[in-house]
Amino acid sequence: MLYYMFNKPMGCVTARSDAVHRTVMDYFPSELAEKLHPVGRLDKDTCGLLILTDDGMLDISIMQPSEHISKTYFFYAIGSMDDEKTALLENGVPLVGFTTDRAKFRLIKRFRIGELEEFMPEKRRMRYMKNPDGPAFAAELTISEGKKHEVKRMLEAVDCRIFYLRRESIGRLKLDPRLEQGQFRPLTDEEVCLLKDHSDK
Repeated sequence: MLYYMFNKPMGCVTARSDAVHRTVMDYFPSELAEKLHPVGRLDKDTCGLLILTDDGMLDISIMQPSEHISKTYFFYAIGSMDDEKTALLENGVPLVGFTTDRAKFRLIKRFRIGELEEFMPEKRRMRYMKNPDGPAFAAELTISEGKKHEVKRMLEAVDCRIFYLRRESIGRLKLDPRLEQGQFRPLTDEEVCLLKDHSDK
């Protein structure tokens, strides 16, 4: 079996092929790309940890919401956080059609919007920078569901807007900080065990 860790860049889609956009498979040599498939998905404008494998059961065992495998995301967001908003994020946010499961929120640092300009998507930068002294922050959120756009929707529910989002970990497997965006490497035997052992819980 083949297992690879990939630091997905922003701007490519998580798919084997796409008629319009660059895909995550385009970063792999063709002889390897034809054997692998991405486990789960990350949005086009989200970067970070993505697993690619030829193990057909891995996707079912670790990425399905019913399995409750934790995924941790680092992000920058516009807005402010307080104890009430933190409690809502951690105890369950009512969204359209469902209420999120319990989550873990960690505020890392508060900023002014203008201090984070380099991380803003180019197409929204001018709009965000109209208020450079407004509040912004860096944080981590750990969830165990992974519904579509869930992290972004949760923060929008507490009047904050994420503009940079990176997946840091799946279960106990963490993104290798030495991997630049667009780079990949095989998982070690220990890392494969981390994925599989956690998925069996």
